[in-house]
Amino acid sequence: IRMATPMMDKVERRDPEKRYNPTAISDLQQMVTKVNWNNYFQAIGATTIDTVIIGEVTYFKELETILNENNIGDWKAYLRWSALNSAARMLSEEIETANWEFYGKELQGEKEQRPRDERALQTINWAIGEALGKLYVEKMFPPEAKARAEKMIANVIKAFENRINKLDWMSEDTKKKAIEKLTSTTIKIAYPDDNAWKDYSELEVKSVAAGGSYLQNMLNSAAWRFKRGIDKLSKPVDKTEWFMAPQIVNAYFNPSYNEIVFPAAILQPPFYNYKADDAVNYGGIGAVIGHEISHSFDDSGAKYDKDGNLNNWWTDEDKTQFEALGQKLADQYSAIEVLDSVYINGKFTLGENIGDLGGVNAAYDALQLSFEANGRPENIDGFTPEQRFFISWATVWRTKMRDEALKNRIKTDPHSPGMYRATQPLLNIDAFYNAFEIKESNKMYLEPENR
Repeated sequence: IRMATPMMDKVERRDPEKRYNPTAISDLQQMVTKVNWNNYFQAIGATTIDTVIIGEVTYFKELETILNENNIGDWKAYLRWSALNSAARMLSEEIETANWEFYGKELQGEKEQRPRDERALQTINWAIGEALGKLYVEKMFPPEAKARAEKMIANVIKAFENRINKLDWMSEDTKKKAIEKLTSTTIKIAYPDDNAWKDYSELEVKSVAAGGSYLQNMLNSAAWRFKRGIDKLSKPVDKTEWFMAPQIVNAYFNPSYNEIVFPAAILQPPFYNYKADDAVNYGGIGAVIGHEISHSFDDSGAKYDKDGNLNNWWTDEDKTQFEALGQKLADQYSAIEVLDSVYINGKFTLGENIGDLGGVNAAYDALQLSFEANGRPENIDGFTPEQRFFISWATVWRTKMRDEALKNRIKTDPHSPGMYRATQPLLNIDAFYNAFEIKESNKMYLEPENR
């Protein structure tokens, strides 16, 4: 608790400017005198650095106070616990079960552990994810799927550019820089290029028969990963590297690289089917594409320029307008009561909520661009293309969650719970009202002035 108290709260930690504090090693030594930092960096192999970036300055200052206290017994107990906790899944069944009973059963409300084969797959994903990813891509992701996804991304980017140009509150100068950032975005789809896959040849893995063990193999993997990170310190940044394996169902925006990344596994149903209807695909993966692009312009990503540097490219007036709109959206989400007296934190989830709202809007406009180029499709099962678009979005985020997990998620996850991601952004989109003829008497009606 003493170590956690001086740390920034979860909303402050979302601000990259507060977390970017370049500090000379000599200044760090004066800040925390009880640690010989030169010896530390020499010991871990980081011999070429003279400056580090500190994310929590107040924490390091408080660490000096804590280390000056006569509490060696507390430190020993904490470090023993930390080592056991991080290795719990690799130790005895008794320790693994005790770990799950707290993190799974108590915090998440889980009734039973995941099956052993699923836990094994999670381990492989962490340790040698891209090695497994090659096999996944060969079996699950044909070239046609990538080609259609590329066309969709181009359409969403064009729609996003159109939306920027139509903003009535943003100056022409800021619009120009926003579009420069948008069109400078690197796009990574499905899997790394041939020469960008991770090389695991230096990772030592032994079977039990060969004298190895699960624990030792995992320690070897952690050591390999750590050394790989240290080795990067003396080299140019490799922007071809992926930070998520192809078989992971997720996507991300990397502000320092100004890149959006879509692993092959999220380019699968229900998000995407390269043989399916445009309306369904744009409502699914199209909105996810728009979501990741929107992160480039959310309350955190907007602080980075087109080259991935923290740099204010907004006029003061535009920044004030943007922050006011963000506060309005934050207030809207903060009013959502998910359980009795448990509310979404609109400031904590603001970046993701901007991503959802911006993503659905851009994807809807991209769908209209698709209609202009390819013609408007027919109704399917009585649903118009616009209705299929919004139904697809809701299908992607349908969620069932235990109360314990929901409470924990509200405290720790910057995403709003899935069931609210499915509905809340749509309340702010006029096209949704038109598609389903939403009236004031409907529960999903939100007054135009509050959208």
